[in-house]
Amino acid sequence: SVNISILIVAVVIFLLVLHHNFLGLSDFLKRELSDSNPVGLQPIDFIPAVPQRLADEGNDKEISVVIAASDERLGGAIAAMNSIYRHTRSNVVFHIVTLNDTVDHLRLWLSNTALKNLRYRILDFDPRVLEGKVQVDPQKTDTLKPLTFARFYLPNLVPHAEKAIYVDDDIIVQDDILELYNTPLKPGHAAAFSDDCDSTTNKVAVRGAGNQYNYIGFLDYKKETIRKLAMKANTCSFNPGVFVANLTEWKLQNITKQLEKWMALNVAEELYSRTLAGSITTPPLLIVFYKQHSSIDPMWNVRHLGSSAGKRYSPQFVKAAKLLHWNGHFKPWGRTASYAEVWEKWYVPDPTGKFGLIRRHSEAYEAK
Repeated sequence: SVNISILIVAVVIFLLVLHHNFLGLSDFLKRELSDSNPVGLQPIDFIPAVPQRLADEGNDKEISVVIAASDERLGGAIAAMNSIYRHTRSNVVFHIVTLNDTVDHLRLWLSNTALKNLRYRILDFDPRVLEGKVQVDPQKTDTLKPLTFARFYLPNLVPHAEKAIYVDDDIIVQDDILELYNTPLKPGHAAAFSDDCDSTTNKVAVRGAGNQYNYIGFLDYKKETIRKLAMKANTCSFNPGVFVANLTEWKLQNITKQLEKWMALNVAEELYSRTLAGSITTPPLLIVFYKQHSSIDPMWNVRHLGSSAGKRYSPQFVKAAKLLHWNGHFKPWGRTASYAEVWEKWYVPDPTGKFGLIRRHSEAYEAK
């Protein structure tokens, strides 16, 4: 009986130790999950299995592509992803950043069309992460687009990737995205952009703001904080609508925190140009990456297709471009956009019909 009592005590002690270790492991896992998925960037979909054709070829290197998808521009993101998917045999995974009220529409569009074999994760972006970092004009509250800031949080969106590509929703890819992914980045550089002085970009003058292709078009050089940075006003700017990021270097340099710092400083001091040439996401990127970024092949960001309704490039050049970018007011889903027929080839109709109504509304508005 004594032996049985000792055995029972030993079993109880063993179970208590096991229970304690389990609780410790559970707490550790909870911390890991909370660290990798901060507030505002919560994954809500799993990635489907690797397609058999990729598994057979042994081409299992994962290429992370991040794209934002707002409801009113969802068709743009769909066309962009379709063009990337159809031009590559690589293992591309899309990390689609959206707002909560768009999730069901997006999931339906992906699962009930020719895109059902796409590998993707949907991430819900909480605009509250921008509190205190973005200045909202009370007269223009509709101009703030929270998803345009998703690119600032790349390591949170793809926490386990060493490298990622970010693309805007108004692009079409006409070559294998693997080539862009393989863009060499210099040591110490966290990103590679397309410079606005490259050979494919026409220089665009913006009245009262200098030029759209240099720093003075985006930053207010009358402000002491900007002058202290000693950044030359005529420095060539870059376009942040398409870029390749070294996420290991991004985290080492704490790029996200640096960007947030300059966002908050702008709220306090109004550091951006008053007649800003382009998106309000560009100025903090220009500051943080001043002379600290590599360059992508300019054919991988042929832009300004949306700056006017006219055609600025020859049909032969548009066909040769590896990535077309309709940055500007004239989007390819509107009737008056240039080369809309190229975009239309990759557009997948909305099974709900909702985006079709938005397109018709946009066309009617532009026709006025």
